[in-house]
Parts: sequence; C-alpha cells; structure tokens
Amino acid sequence: MNGSPALHRTAARPIFLTASERERLKKMAYGHKTEHRLRQRAQVVLYAARGRTNARIARETGLHVDTVGTWRGRFAGNRLPALSDRKRSGRPASFAPSQRAQVKALVCHLPAESCTPLSRWSASELAREVVARAFVDTISASTVRRRLVQDAIKPWQHRPWISSATPASGPRAARVLDLYTRAWDGEPLGADAYVISSDEKTSIQARCCCHPTLAPG
Repeated sequence: MNGSPALHRTAARPIFLTASERERLKKMAYGHKTEHRLRQRAQVVLYAARGRTNARIARETGLHVDTVGTWRGRFAGNRLPALSDRKRSGRPASFAPSQRAQVKALVCHLPAESCTPLSRWSASELAREVVARAFVDTISASTVRRRLVQDAIKPWQHRPWISSATPASGPRAARVLDLYTRAWDGEPLGADAYVISSDEKTSIQARCCCHPTLAPG
C-alpha cells in the first residue's frame, strides 16, 4: 500500500543439526539443571531445526519473535558455542580484595573501638566508617551488605559482643556470673535462697488489662 510503512524482517535461516548437536541441545532443553535462559535458546534451535517459523516458535516459547530470530541466527553462524552469553567488559571492580579484607577485619572489632555508640554494626554505619578510614573513596551500604553476606558475615543479625568495654565491667560481670553458679561473695547460696532474673523487653510495657481475665481452656 502506497504511503504505509512496511515492516521487513530478515528471512529465517534454515537449521540443520548433526546427531551430536541434536543430542546436546536436547540435554540443554530438557535437563533439570540447565539454566532457564539456556533451555529457551536450545528449544528455539530444536524447533527451528524442525522447520518452524520464528513466529510460531515465539508463540510456543513465550519469547519475542526478534529474540527467536537472534538466537536462530547466532546458532546458524557459530553453532553451539553461540548459545552462551558473550563476555562483557563491564565496570572495573570498585571493591578490591584488599579492601574487602579491611572491612571484614573492621567488622570483627567492637563498634566502641571506633568511638561508635553501637552495640553492633549496621550496614550503613559500616559504610560510613569504611569511608572515614579511607579504605575506599565512596561505598554504599548495600555494597557493604552484599560483600559481607557473600562470606556469611552478618553482624547486624548477631547478638552484641560479650566483652569488657570498661575496667569496671569485669567485676560487675563476675557478680552476675557467680549468681548463675549459685554463689555470692564467694559463698554458696543456701537451699532456701532464690535468684530472680529480670530483663528489659524492648517496646513492651506493663499496663492495665484491656480485657477481663479468661479461664484457661
């Protein structure tokens, strides 16, 4: 029709497989351990080898027709190696191995040693401390978290360190630990002595009852 834009697509290239290629492609297309993207690419080639059009393959695989044409053309040009992802240059690593080691070493120390008023590190506080110590020029909390999680290091999910922060903490802790062994001032507690332990529960306050007490079921 005159004056109407026409859509031109490159003709689908015919695919002919050898026996070994067909076997490899079947393992890729139907193997349980094959990555989803590789499975789809193998299916495209197998369907193309059966003489199906790109449009029909797109309908059966759920891929865009242009994607089907791309992988069909790549296989026709370079065979099986063409189905793998091409190497990408990408951005250079901004978090060198030596810098990762410095961050891990920092995580293994108490925040108080960095004059940070925290019981445990958070990803954002670590990022600020890493920059303050000039380990890197700039780094985000998400990057710190991602790098530490890769090595199963999650200081923000662990209990605070049990260590002496002040000279007086040792004697104070000793009295509490003695009570766990039922001793006081070096003397064992009697049979009629009781040790009552209480702890602060964050965000829980003792208030009046809102509802009447119910009998137990």
